[in-house]
Amino acid sequence: MAGPLAGVRVLDLTTVLVGPYCTQVLAEMGADVLKVEAPEGDVVRLIGPARHPGMGCMFLTVNRGKRSIALDLKRPEGRDALLRLARNADVLVTNIRPRAMARLGLDHEAVRAANPRIVYASVLGYGQDGPYAAQPAYDDLMQGATGIAALNGRGTGEDEAPRYVPLAMADRITGLAAVGAINAALLHRERTGEGQRVEVPMFETMAGFVLGDHLGGRVFDAPLDAGGYARLLSPGRRPYRTRDGHVCTMIYNDRQWRDFCAAAGLPDLVSEDPRFASHATRTENIDAILAMVERVFAERDTAEWVKILEEADLPVAPVHTLDSIVRDPHLAASGFFATEEHPTEGRLVRMAPAARFSATEAAAPRPAPRLGEHGEEVLREAGYAEAEIAALFASGAARRAG
Repeated sequence: MAGPLAGVRVLDLTTVLVGPYCTQVLAEMGADVLKVEAPEGDVVRLIGPARHPGMGCMFLTVNRGKRSIALDLKRPEGRDALLRLARNADVLVTNIRPRAMARLGLDHEAVRAANPRIVYASVLGYGQDGPYAAQPAYDDLMQGATGIAALNGRGTGEDEAPRYVPLAMADRITGLAAVGAINAALLHRERTGEGQRVEVPMFETMAGFVLGDHLGGRVFDAPLDAGGYARLLSPGRRPYRTRDGHVCTMIYNDRQWRDFCAAAGLPDLVSEDPRFASHATRTENIDAILAMVERVFAERDTAEWVKILEEADLPVAPVHTLDSIVRDPHLAASGFFATEEHPTEGRLVRMAPAARFSATEAAAPRPAPRLGEHGEEVLREAGYAEAEIAALFASGAARRAG
């Protein structure tokens, strides 16, 4: 594989989504990712429809580009094999809680003893210097703990009961944060030769993500208000209903408001209504303004509004469903969707990485691996003799691909 991380080897001791998403992005950038699975495999292999057991759709979409070796790290031979693999690795990524890694004898100190240059990245639920340090974390918990569920429940008409966003957004955002932190640590090592431990906690990552928008007047000491970004929290901030559907637009700056009002047949509104005078006054009156816009959009068909907004050079986007987004013409033209032939799972739809690199564009990644598919070749690369490999499989410390 080519790519900006070509030549970087990653030991992937992660499961479910937050860690595997991080390591898939590293693989898409060209890293050689060795997915180290327990003998029963990553539980995400069981999520969603599948053609064969252990090869569910979710696993296929977050584990492309990796090789799989199945090791029982609770057995001394399995632990020793992992440390042997670590000698030639650049990065180890784990979302196993630190106490469990210590019980396995695979904490940072043990791995660093095998390879002082390694970047040891722990994707955690919580930072390790607070009272939540040992607690487990999942996406739903993080959405609740960082205010996302409460914010998403505002204005629902259901007593504003908290609601989860129907995305594993905390997992994916934290995974991307881990990618950035790992690459920063690799750059530091390139400059100094020094490996290090990197911690990326979900709670702190998502708290910063949410409060970056909503800390508001609490930035000041003493606070100037109770926090919250009014435009984002307005009940009118949603796709606008037209006579025959919905459309998305965001009329934001002064020019856009003048052009929108002119295109909508209200050319004097901005000059005559003081609520439209500036960004500050629009923010103060955002609920009433968006309610007015909502009434205006209800007067015409979707296609008519799309034409009006495009001709006025105003932002506009469709309200896609899962059925329609896969037919989006831009995604088709940009090659976002492609088909690949998986050696066991048949034809699959593959999504292209969003990032593009002009000098180090990565080749198409290898397909998501079967459990333990690359165990023997990975062990050979680590210097194991054939007899040692056979003994590992015979002892149950490693599992052959089934």
